[in-house]
Amino acid sequence: MTPVMMPQASQSFLAFPALSANGQARAAALAAAAKVETRPTSLVAYESAGALLIIGPEEKAKAAAVQLQTRLRCTILVSEPADKSARADLSDEVQVVHEKLVQLTGHLGQFAAIVSAPPPQGGVNLLQKLATKRTHFDLVLDLTTPPFLRQELLPFGYYAPADNPDAVRKALAELPDMVGEFEKPKFFNYNPDICAHGSSGLTGCTRCIDVCPATAIISMGEEIAVDPYLCQGGGACATACPTGAITYIYPPAGDSLSKLRELLKVYRASGGTQPVVLFHDAEMGKARVARLAASLPEHVIPVEVAELGSVGMDLWLPVLAYGAYEVLLLATPAIPHSVRAETAAQLTYANAILQGMGYAGDRIRLAGEGDDAVLISALASNPRHDEFRPATFATFDDKRTNIRLAVEHLYAQAPARQESVALPAGAPYGEIQVDRDACTLCMACVSICPTHALSDGQELPQLNFHEAQCVQCGLCRTACPEDAITLSARYLYDSQLRRTPRVLNEEPPFCCTVCAKPFATASMIAKMTEKLKGHWMFQGEALERIKMCEDCRVKAMYKSEKMG
Repeated sequence: MTPVMMPQASQSFLAFPALSANGQARAAALAAAAKVETRPTSLVAYESAGALLIIGPEEKAKAAAVQLQTRLRCTILVSEPADKSARADLSDEVQVVHEKLVQLTGHLGQFAAIVSAPPPQGGVNLLQKLATKRTHFDLVLDLTTPPFLRQELLPFGYYAPADNPDAVRKALAELPDMVGEFEKPKFFNYNPDICAHGSSGLTGCTRCIDVCPATAIISMGEEIAVDPYLCQGGGACATACPTGAITYIYPPAGDSLSKLRELLKVYRASGGTQPVVLFHDAEMGKARVARLAASLPEHVIPVEVAELGSVGMDLWLPVLAYGAYEVLLLATPAIPHSVRAETAAQLTYANAILQGMGYAGDRIRLAGEGDDAVLISALASNPRHDEFRPATFATFDDKRTNIRLAVEHLYAQAPARQESVALPAGAPYGEIQVDRDACTLCMACVSICPTHALSDGQELPQLNFHEAQCVQCGLCRTACPEDAITLSARYLYDSQLRRTPRVLNEEPPFCCTVCAKPFATASMIAKMTEKLKGHWMFQGEALERIKMCEDCRVKAMYKSEKMG
């Protein structure tokens, strides 16, 4: 692993054909975007001393150790009984251990191998069992089929070439160089204050956990935790996050949008028309774009990002608002399945929002699924779209703000306006609906809502809803003791309506039977009385005290105890 550098607009793009006005405008735009500075992210450091764990069939493991033993400290772990026929010219420093591996965790420089142990332990650290001073391995070569770890993006320092001879040779050649100090960027920021994962012991949003291909995100109850050493910058967690609690910072969204706004501004100012922004990743996508550079249509502007999954609606929609004709995402086989699935879901949300305004529903889409000829043909056949005045709004690091500003700009010039549009289930925008007959205005939903989309009526028994703040996390539905809440994904275009609170339910207040102070609702008191009337603790006067406010109830209890 080598240090990863911050993505910048590639200078090679300036060598793209510039035969037409569009080509010349593209060259000017890419040069201007390259000058826009981005904030650096912090770094995550690894340290490896070369302690290698080799797991797999004994013969293969020993053969690998023979090639590596002069440069790495090798330990071979074999689950099967000793194979006396598996001979190899191993040095005395190579340990061969026959144990059952039950757990393997960690990353470059910090791998922990847990092997089975008799109850009550169940498992023990292999290096501790071998009575070494070390507790962790630095590297792992997994020669088992299938590999022990199954996540889509494997930890740095873990090699699992399976039965592929080329992959085995590559691993054996690379492993000796994995000794020393290494760095990679920290790809994310996390703000627990706006996280919708959980509250009061209940679980709400799990989208970042579900989509992470490196299993770097875990639940911590009401918050989540992201392991920066396991995170490999796929970015789908930030794309999926409905609130912006996880943000991608390689580079930050505000910096990316500043580059894109400048790029499109200069492109149009230089005489370019119908610009198509083509996002591609920094590896396979970049190589493909470079290979096709000479034949790439001159209105297509390639934009490099670290990972394709790191860009979502908070970039796509503003890019359209800034004047892009279309936004295309160059797919490659390297995109993990979970990231591809999340990108597809986000595309359905974005294009539904566009269609609700009368725009074509495919102005943001994946491209590149076919061969190079199919891709070039698709890029060249640019369909006609309605033109509109490009936006100039400022860029922010706040996800929902960027989306809101973009949609408001597009809506102001929309070819076919409507008040709202239904979105697919799972979209991070929408309303909640309350069954007024079932709701008792207990306010459990208000107390648990992480974005304050729900609020009470202060002195009135009233439930209010602020649609602009709802992220459809479902915590209110889970918390409701009466099952009175349902979610409805949609996008409400009118910004005034979206920000104006509306009453979902209200009742006349129930007044204390002693002092006449309002303190609850009639339905709540009726339900509590019905549920408790058969309980031995709530007979006679005790049941009547339910109808009193807190102060009067305490006085009545004190008086009853004193008289008794």
